[in-house]
Amino acid sequence: MKKLIFKKINSDTLFLFILLSFSLGLIVWTIQAVNYLDFVTQDGHGFKTYFLYSAYNFPKIINRLIPFVFFVSIFLILINYEKKNELLIFWTQGITKINFANRIIYLSIILMVIQIFIGAYISPMFQFKSRMVLKASDINFFSSLIKEGKFINAVSGLTIFIDNKKRDGSFKNIFIDDSSKGINKITYAKNGKIVDIDNKKVFRLYDGKVINNKDNKINVFEFKQIDINLSEYSTNTILTPKVQETSSLYLLECSFRNILKKEIVNIRNCESKLMNEINQELFKRFYKPIYIPVIAIICCFLIILPKSSIKYGLQIKLTFLSGFVLLILSETTLRYSTTSFISTSIYLIVPLICFLVAYSVFIKKSQNV
Repeated sequence: MKKLIFKKINSDTLFLFILLSFSLGLIVWTIQAVNYLDFVTQDGHGFKTYFLYSAYNFPKIINRLIPFVFFVSIFLILINYEKKNELLIFWTQGITKINFANRIIYLSIILMVIQIFIGAYISPMFQFKSRMVLKASDINFFSSLIKEGKFINAVSGLTIFIDNKKRDGSFKNIFIDDSSKGINKITYAKNGKIVDIDNKKVFRLYDGKVINNKDNKINVFEFKQIDINLSEYSTNTILTPKVQETSSLYLLECSFRNILKKEIVNIRNCESKLMNEINQELFKRFYKPIYIPVIAIICCFLIILPKSSIKYGLQIKLTFLSGFVLLILSETTLRYSTTSFISTSIYLIVPLICFLVAYSVFIKKSQNV
């Protein structure tokens, strides 16, 4: 009977957790996806690149939401159980409140391991794939970015100004400032258009001049037709994988080599100036999930008093406030976790102290009721 009772609370909690995770995840993903439209509207990437990049970032969103969703799930389940008098079934079956709390903590530990797996492996792997999608893409929508009377900086080192854009997609009075190869080069053309040659975007210009300025020497030549291969220019989108998009194995190797003062060879994103960020990222992936069991024991305070108690309302408010503060604490302390040895020690100790104190207080209060 006891196994069936615990199986029910586990299934109810997991169902609500999964439902909220994907619901909130989709909301956050949609909002974030709107922001990613800059890849199309400003950087000229195609919609396929946009959708793939957005989709690959979904595991990161889920990973960030796990502690909050777990807190809300346990909080709502326990309140609902008390409201429907379902908690009485546990107590009448001889299950103590400490046994009940231990089961919730056990469930939270399983979820903690899952979050570590997602944060340390799944999320960075998909974020790395999203960055590679950008790196492999071209500026398919470059022509749609060009507007009359505006400076276009969709590609690095290339600034384009168009005086007039015709209905057939061609352009009139084109000025191009090219400083991508260490040479100040200004190109003017009376007419031009963007064409596809061998699946590459080419800006074809007609009747113009090219002015080169190198080492204070100016050269000018005229042309009837000239092609500028846009594929030779890199997009302004950041293509180098960031620390959060780097494999945990790489980051661990980098961190250990730095601690042991060993030479760092062929390790991406492993520089002295990035060590604080790297160590902070490792803490976020492997240690921050430890707050989940702390959240679990905090929520268990909801079962201390029955709903008939005059202090039950206060108990709900204090539990919610404590859990909310704990979530904020897990985020804010992470930012300062690598600034010094003392801050690192505090960051490592705080969740353990919070758990031990909360668990001790819970045992004391559950025995006195």
